[in-house]
Amino acid sequence: MGRSYLFECEKCNYKALVSGGADEGYEFSVQTAACKDCRRLFDAVVRLRVPESGLKIPNELHRTGFRKLGNDTPPPLEAVMNRLPPVGIKKFKWVQFKIRCLVSLAHRVQAWNEPGKCPRCGTFLDKSALPFRHWE
Repeated sequence: MGRSYLFECEKCNYKALVSGGADEGYEFSVQTAACKDCRRLFDAVVRLRVPESGLKIPNELHRTGFRKLGNDTPPPLEAVMNRLPPVGIKKFKWVQFKIRCLVSLAHRVQAWNEPGKCPRCGTFLDKSALPFRHWE
């Protein structure tokens, strides 16, 4: 079961709801990443369980820009968390994704693990004591 925490910066008041590193659930795995160009933290889907017949791109992923960025780009975390499990399918496979910024493929992105520095001002972020959200 994965968890998301609230990370806050005391200096610049930046806030992010992320896992704080690598985390995994039953259907997918995430890695917290820092985009140096957007100057923000986000959870990137790095592994996704899909039917063996292939990755079908549902309509909600089309609306979030998945098709526009390309099939090797991971879907947004919110779209993966809100998708319904496939019915009647017994064989699955795992699809691996590289960490990429959803704003632009040209952005410089790197994995971020806690304790880590704020992407905006460079001071260490404070992690909340209790998880903000449990998923899977």
